[in-house]
Amino acid sequence: MPTRLVIAVTAFLAALVAAAAAVVIYDHGQEDKIGKGVTIGGVDVSGMKRDAAEAKLRREILDPLNQTVTVDHGNQRWSLSAREAKVATNLDATVEDALERSREGNIVKRTWRGVTGEQLDAKIQPEVTYSDAAIVRMLDRVRKSVNRPSMNATIKFTVGGPQTTPSHEGLAVDATALHRKIKAALVSPQAERRFSATTAHVKPKVSTDDIVNQNATTLVVNREAFKLTVFKNLKAVKSYSVAIGAVGLDTPAGLYHIQNKAVDPAWTKPYSDWVPKDQQGKVVPGGTAENPLKARWLGIFAGAGIHGVDPSEYGSIGHAASHGCVRMRIDDVEDLYPRVPVGAPIFIA
Repeated sequence: MPTRLVIAVTAFLAALVAAAAAVVIYDHGQEDKIGKGVTIGGVDVSGMKRDAAEAKLRREILDPLNQTVTVDHGNQRWSLSAREAKVATNLDATVEDALERSREGNIVKRTWRGVTGEQLDAKIQPEVTYSDAAIVRMLDRVRKSVNRPSMNATIKFTVGGPQTTPSHEGLAVDATALHRKIKAALVSPQAERRFSATTAHVKPKVSTDDIVNQNATTLVVNREAFKLTVFKNLKAVKSYSVAIGAVGLDTPAGLYHIQNKAVDPAWTKPYSDWVPKDQQGKVVPGGTAENPLKARWLGIFAGAGIHGVDPSEYGSIGHAASHGCVRMRIDDVEDLYPRVPVGAPIFIA
């Protein structure tokens, strides 16, 4: 072989060996260095060695994660420390993963990436663990302090008329949204670590308006005063003098409802001692002289009701004189009749 060729081949082989040696030396020098384009939890650790990457991650991830989470509502504050929440992360293992990702491919590919500055585009998320039970305990503290139950409106019937207790809206923490915010703060160093608890108003099942509407018309019979009073929207609008049941045939006290209504009602003679046995159960047509139920009828219960009385018996008004019904003058019962719907409550005191 000519001398020049030998020299050329030898020089080429020497250069090849030198290049290979340079590649090996370069690659070896990158073993403990994270490749370009690698992020951990959003933190760029490109080109960093293990110790430097861990130090940066402690500053930008671990330190924020160790900060206390604070929730407020008005002047109240609640705190959840990282220790109570048992926050932990595997930064060491994550850095090791970043180094392994940086060593992907063969020696030539790794060297080419290093020389050309090719990006790995590797986004690694550290594993952050926490105690969900600690979040729930904090939520319980917030709810206990903030939540307020709604109150239904109520009505009480008295001799003076219906008395109401107004309804009140309640308040409830949006626990689902708050749980989500606390969790995000525990696992993400970029998340806000102080925020307000959002609340929603809780409407009562029975509002004051509901009570008023349900009792738009109410009757109160004051037996002692021999008065029947009509209430509209819980306010007295008209009173009438009445007669009530005689002793032994008392008009019973209690809360009832108007069961039925009729104009010139028929009368079925009751099965009572004061009715001759041969007359008991006999029906007397309405509007006749023999029918004691004059003009109008508003049934209350078990054959008892409100009705007009013959003018010849107007002297009984203001006395305990009936067989249990509430007697009224004909003009009065005719005036009352259209004011009262079926189902209206009537309180007899």
